[in-house]
Amino acid sequence: MRLKLIMALVDDHHTENILAAAREAGATGATVVTSARGEGLKPEKTFLGLEIAGHRDLLMFLVVEQLSREILETIATAGEFDEKPGSGIAFQIAIEDAVGLQSQLEVLKEEIEEQL
Repeated sequence: MRLKLIMALVDDHHTENILAAAREAGATGATVVTSARGEGLKPEKTFLGLEIAGHRDLLMFLVVEQLSREILETIATAGEFDEKPGSGIAFQIAIEDAVGLQSQLEVLKEEIEEQL
């Protein structure tokens, strides 16, 4: 079974919506790393050394390759990535091998069969 890792760096206000949308699109779980920091084209403004910008979260989804593009696009829509500059980015990386997925394999196989 081929897997992809989808990583999304998102405004923390969108985290819950993105998690729900990704699950609905076929993701079987996620890992969330909170309070990440990022910088786009222009550095964020500070006031007396304190950041004014909101926090970012790093969301990671290990998904089957057949569903990865749909989940990626769903994440972008839920996070309003194209509508609001600076709201987040997402990308996917091919995974060569993974362990610890035994509990999810049956669900993943069923989802793949439904797609075929």
